[in-house]
Amino acid sequence: MSEFRQVVKDGFGTVLGWIKKFFITISILAVVSAGVYLWVCNWTYSEGTRAGYLIKISRKGVVFKTYEGQLNLGGFQSDESSGLAGNIWNFSVYQDDIYEQLQESEGNKVVLHYRQKYKAMPWQGKTDYFVYKITAAKGQNK
Repeated sequence: MSEFRQVVKDGFGTVLGWIKKFFITISILAVVSAGVYLWVCNWTYSEGTRAGYLIKISRKGVVFKTYEGQLNLGGFQSDESSGLAGNIWNFSVYQDDIYEQLQESEGNKVVLHYRQKYKAMPWQGKTDYFVYKITAAKGQNK
């Protein structure tokens, strides 16, 4: 019976070793995958400018407080539910100083310089468009 116990003990130790290696491998893969996902999501997909009347800028969020704004680009676009709707562009802001500049420019025509990310994380903002610079539109005083 002692040989039997030794075989069971050795087999059990081998199974535990295999399970331990499996979970360590899965954990490493999960951490690396999460890091790659976050890295790829922060790539800049496009970069450009949009001009229009700044109609709203606010600090929003329940858990993650982010800066969100709306720019009226002018004209109309079709909306399936109501027919026509204003051409409104939603954007997010990272920086406090840009947020303050936007607050001062609310109601004015501005040019917003933005970067579009592949995917915004919840702590970054509600949209994939992130404004990093603001300039007064031609003919507007800032």
